[in-house]
Amino acid sequence: MVNKKNFNREQIYWICQFLGWGGFILINVLFTVFIKGEKSQNFIILPVYFILGIVLTHIYRNYIKKHRWHSLSIKKLVTNVVISNLLISLIIVAIFYGIIIIFSLSEHEFNWIYIVISIFNVFIIIIGWSLVYFSIHFFENYRNAEIERLVWEAAVKDFELKTLKSQLNPHFMFNALNSIRSLIEENPERAKTTITQLSNIFRYSLRIDKVETVPLEEELKTVIDYLDLEKVRFEERLNYEIDIDPMTRGIEIPPMMIQTLVENSIKHGISKIPDGGKIRINSRRNKECLVLEIENSGEIDLEALNNATGYGISNTKQRLNILFGGRSNFRILNTTSKNKVENFVKVEIKIPLGGNCNESTYS
Repeated sequence: MVNKKNFNREQIYWICQFLGWGGFILINVLFTVFIKGEKSQNFIILPVYFILGIVLTHIYRNYIKKHRWHSLSIKKLVTNVVISNLLISLIIVAIFYGIIIIFSLSEHEFNWIYIVISIFNVFIIIIGWSLVYFSIHFFENYRNAEIERLVWEAAVKDFELKTLKSQLNPHFMFNALNSIRSLIEENPERAKTTITQLSNIFRYSLRIDKVETVPLEEELKTVIDYLDLEKVRFEERLNYEIDIDPMTRGIEIPPMMIQTLVENSIKHGISKIPDGGKIRINSRRNKECLVLEIENSGEIDLEALNNATGYGISNTKQRLNILFGGRSNFRILNTTSKNKVENFVKVEIKIPLGGNCNESTYS
C-alpha cells in the first residue's frame, strides 16, 4: 500500500527539481538571446544541462540518504557537501563541453578560462541546491523534535497531575467518613443526608481523575457538602461564609483545590481553637485573573510554614505550576477583621485568564 504522505512528498521533490532546473535553463536562454545576442542554434545544447542537473542531483540525493549525511556533524557535512558539489560540477561541465567538442556545436574557440568560469557557476548552483535540500530537512527534523518534546512534556504533565490528584482522595475520604460516623446511631435521618452528601463527594472525586480543571461552581458544590459534613463533627464551632462573584462561577480551576485548602483550614485552624471559628471563601475577577480567597480564623507562623512538609499547600502550588506555569500566583498571609478583633489566615490564589497573574502588587 502506498503511503499517501510519502507519495505527496516525492511529488513535491520532482516538481521542485523540474522547476528549478527548468528555471536555470530559461535564464540562460534569455541571457544568451537578449544580453549576448546569439542565435538559437548556439544554445541548443542547454537542455543537456537540464538533464544532467536533474539526474546527477537525484543520484546525489540518494547517496545522501543512503549514507545518512543528515546525522553528520556540521564540520563533516560541510566538507562532504563542498567536495561532492565540486565533483558534480566537474562532471556536468565535462560532459557539456565534451558534447560541444564532439559535435562541433559552438563557433567559439576552446577556452580554459571560460570552462573554469562554467565550473564555478555550476558549483554555485549545486551549492544552492544543497542549501535548500538540507535546510528543508533540518527544519523538518527540528519540527519533529519539537513535536516529540511537546508530547513528552504533555505526558509528564499528565503523570504529575494524576500523581498529585491521587494524594487527595484517601486523605479526603478518611476525614469525610469520620464526619458522619457519630451520626449513624444518634441521628439516623441526618446520617442519610450526610451519606447523600458523601456520595456526591465520591462521584466528584472519581471524576477529577479524567479532567484537569472544573468550573468553580462545581467545585463549590463539593466544598459545601464537605463543610456540612464537618459541621456534624464541629457543630457550633464551625461556621462558613461563601461570597462568589456570579461572573466567576463558570471559570475553570484545578479540581479539589479549594476543598484541599478548606480541609487544611479546618485541620490546622478551626480544630485548634477551643471556641472554633469561621471559614470564608470569596471569588472575584481582577483584570485578567481569577482571585480566590480562602480564610479561616486563627494565625499562622509564616516562617515555619516555609519549612512545612504538609501535602495540602505544596500540592496546590505544584498543580498551579503545572497547569499555568509561572503565570499563576499563590500566597498565604495573616490578616485581621475590619474591627481588628478577629485574626484570620488568608490563602490568596490568582489564576490567569489570559494574562500573567504572578505580580508583586495585589489589589
